Amino acid sequence: MILLVGLGNPGPDYAKNRHNIGFMAVETIHRRHGFSPWRSKFSGEVSDGTIGAEKVVALKPMTYMNESGRSVAAAAQFYKIEPADIIVLHDELDLFPGKLKVKLGGGHAGHNGLRSIQAHIGPEFHRVRLGIGHPGAKELVHNWVLGNLAKADGDWVIPLLEGISAAAPKLVAKDMAGFMNEVAIATRAEPEEKPTPATAAPAKPAGPAPAAKNAMAETLRALLALKKPPGRRPGN
Repeated sequence: MILLVGLGNPGPDYAKNRHNIGFMAVETIHRRHGFSPWRSKFSGEVSDGTIGAEKVVALKPMTYMNESGRSVAAAAQFYKIEPADIIVLHDELDLFPGKLKVKLGGGHAGHNGLRSIQAHIGPEFHRVRLGIGHPGAKELVHNWVLGNLAKADGDWVIPLLEGISAAAPKLVAKDMAGFMNEVAIATRAEPEEKPTPATAAPAKPAGPAPAAKNAMAETLRALLALKKPPGRRPGN
C-alpha cells in the first residue's frame, strides 16, 4: 500500500497559491484514477483507490503546512505504512516552474511541510518536487509561495498536473526514473535544478492531448477565479 500525500494549506484563501501545488497534483490523480470521495480523517482529507496493481491512500493534510507531519504520521500509523512507501508531492523553489524531480530521503531545505513530516516519521520518504521557481531573494520567498498562480501559469501547470496524473502508475510502483521521463515527455521539457532569478521563467511547453487539456483547463480556470479574502497567513 502506498500513502500519496499532497502538501498545501486548507481553504479557499490558499487554493490557488503556488504553495498548494501538491494539493493540486493529488487532486488531479484522485480525479483521473477514480478514487473514492474525500472524507475527513487523520486531521486531513483522505481517499483510497487503486492505480495499476497498487492500493493507494491519498491524503491532503488540513493542519496548515507547518503541521503536516501530524496528519501524515496518523495515516501511516493507522494503515501500517512504512516511510519508504510514502510519497509526498510538494512545491519546490529550486526548480524552474513546471519542472519536476523525485528523491528519496534528504533534508527539508527550509520547507516547513517537509520539516514537520521529518520530525514525525524521519527523512526516508519519497519527495516529488514540483518546481514553482524562485523570486530571486530570500526576503521575497514568503509572499512568493503564498502568492497566487496567474492565468498565464496554466501554460505550465496544466501539462505538469496532467503529466503527473497520467504517469501515476509508474510513481506508485516506485519506478521513479520512468515516472520522471513520462512527465518530461508530457511537458516537453527536461527537469533542471536551481534556476537563476534572471532565467526562472521556462519556455512554454507543449500541452497534453486537447481533450485532457480542456478538462484540466476548465478546472484551473475555476481555481484561478477564486478570490482570496484576507485570512490567516500560515508558515511556509
